[in-house]
Amino acid sequence: METSVLDVRWRPDGALACAWVRIPDGSWLGVEPAATRDAPWGLADRLWRARGAPGAGAAIPADAVALSVLEALDWPRIDRIPVLAEPGRLPPGGGAAVLNLLATLAARQGAAALPYRGPYPGERLFLTLLEAFRYVPAGVDDPLAAFVAGALAWAPAPFEPRFVADDLYVQWRGRIEKVVRRGVAYYRPDWQGVRRHAPRRVRDAPDGVRCGLWALGRSLEDHLLLAPDGSLVRALEPPAPRGVARAAAPRVWAGVAAVVAAQSAPPLAPFVRRAAEALTLEWGPVPGDLARTDGGRARVDGRVLTALGDALAEAPDRTARVAAALTALAEIAALVGDALRARAQAALAALPPERQAAALEAPAGTGGAREIVEGVEALLAEAGAAA
Repeated sequence: METSVLDVRWRPDGALACAWVRIPDGSWLGVEPAATRDAPWGLADRLWRARGAPGAGAAIPADAVALSVLEALDWPRIDRIPVLAEPGRLPPGGGAAVLNLLATLAARQGAAALPYRGPYPGERLFLTLLEAFRYVPAGVDDPLAAFVAGALAWAPAPFEPRFVADDLYVQWRGRIEKVVRRGVAYYRPDWQGVRRHAPRRVRDAPDGVRCGLWALGRSLEDHLLLAPDGSLVRALEPPAPRGVARAAAPRVWAGVAAVVAAQSAPPLAPFVRRAAEALTLEWGPVPGDLARTDGGRARVDGRVLTALGDALAEAPDRTARVAAALTALAEIAALVGDALRARAQAALAALPPERQAAALEAPAGTGGAREIVEGVEALLAEAGAAA
């Protein structure tokens, strides 16, 4: 299915007039250069979102909605990765699409590796950058830590976006790396040697490329079978999940919350813990996914617990069993972590400015180890009982 994915327009003097890129849901994100000085750093470009493809000229479509601002770039001579003011306002896949626009233009310009000098160089930005760039130097032992320390640069390595059907989007870069169907995104677990948590996973199979659910090193169900070029061979219809929801042990949830807090930015950690206190963990069916947070409940699919039971049955000794349970606790934390952090960020943002400033300047807390140890033991007991 041939479709336009990129629309870049230049002024007669060589400056950028506007640039538009299509994102997985079919809408478009646009860059309006030098749009405002009302940004913390001064001159800024503005990001817009429009339902359909842009029309002729450089005018912003009438239905477009302003999303955020980013550091103004000299687009004909890209020399850095700009800071984005409010990344949380971008729709799913929007960050990768904008970075791919940047990488595409930088590659055409023959740009070398680009630095990122903005605040909060965290894991989410790191993983999104991996979709359209490659970090340098490539041989660092801990690339995420190097990124946080400002020791990495980013060589343009744009992907090819393919809209192969109305409801199917594929990112191609020598292989299928990411698939989005009906709003659900599937990822490869390996990106330039970096392992990412990918419960909705893209994997090679003897009959093509499969997209489905994955936990604790096991395939739980497949949803899509694709040809190597990304075209849909068929949608796979797994059986409807069965079972009833049941509460998990409170110590399991306390351990999960401790893991999420430990992996969050230090100022956010106490807010993560408070957000977790308002939720209970339960095991139960989650159609088409492995976790769902709704109201006062965080539900994790019971098949994750079953997969842990299988791993425990294969473990040769207690040390291996504890290691498997710790891995499972971390995997559950990854499944619910984004939802917990979103609630924590909302609670922080709702505070008066002076209390926000105090929270951001508070020293990093310690603790959580006891909750994690107790969570592992409780999870061992639950998985053993479920086996």
